[in-house]
Amino acid sequence: MEPCFDIAHLAHVEMYSNKFEESLDFFLRVYGLSLAGQDENSAYLRAWDDYEFHTLKLTRHHTTGIGHIAYRASSPEALDRRVKAIEASGYKVLGWVDGDLGHHSAFRFEDPFGHVFEIYYDTVRYSPPDDEKPALKNVAQRYHGRGCHPRRLDHLNLLASDVSEFRRFMETCLGSRVTEMIQLDNGRVGGCWFTINNKGYDLACTEEHGRGNARLHHVTYATDTRDDILRAADIFLENDVHIETGPHKHAIQGTFFLYVWEPAGNRVELANAGARLILAPDWEPVVWTEADRKKGQAWGLKTIETFHTHGTPPADKNGA
Repeated sequence: MEPCFDIAHLAHVEMYSNKFEESLDFFLRVYGLSLAGQDENSAYLRAWDDYEFHTLKLTRHHTTGIGHIAYRASSPEALDRRVKAIEASGYKVLGWVDGDLGHHSAFRFEDPFGHVFEIYYDTVRYSPPDDEKPALKNVAQRYHGRGCHPRRLDHLNLLASDVSEFRRFMETCLGSRVTEMIQLDNGRVGGCWFTINNKGYDLACTEEHGRGNARLHHVTYATDTRDDILRAADIFLENDVHIETGPHKHAIQGTFFLYVWEPAGNRVELANAGARLILAPDWEPVVWTEADRKKGQAWGLKTIETFHTHGTPPADKNGA
């Protein structure tokens, strides 16, 4: 199949918080994002080298989890092609919505598990105020060094009861490619890692073990170096942030990682993938078996149980 590059990149994620002020303080002061703008219900946050206005939309809500996932199209024509493909796909179409502080109108649709996606082209580029202007012209914002200070949005991980069906959704609607995957002994696919450009991945989907629907596993920002993640662990410790697991190294995708829970309970990650890119145009997915996965991470401690069961919003005991 000819690779499709109608989608340029993962643009932003909307995260819900039922402890909005505490979550906002965490993302600004501890995690180290910057506030680009705010309205009545949402704060628009960004890492220092994100070129768009925002990459995380933190929204006040009655629960936790994810509001929507946004991708930017490669051109107006590419956006039109994707809209037509999605409308013909049979997946649920929500239609056009007005933009917000970070972009203009967007086309929304939904995967079979209730996650809402949007695609758009017309965006708002970040224009830093005088005290955030960088010394160099080729970065978006000055290196402020506050908190953990990640560089850019990297990826997110969603949960689904049928990863194979989610794969069909991503390939059909966004033209995504699978770079790595988990094949379980029972024939089911345990996880897929997707890309729409030459990054190793921008979205992962793993099997839902918590009996929930439309849930978020985690959102990840990238650091420049592994040392940044070791420093972040000390920052999280000093600020009484729950460190769930890490720093360790993933076998899949090879990232050096650290997972924590922000105050409302959403899992967030800091990761460093080094210079790993998918440059081969004929890349074949790397398949990890159940036996491979039972070996654990590339190195580090065994992954704890909550990593496989915790997602947001919490699933009730009946799985609703």
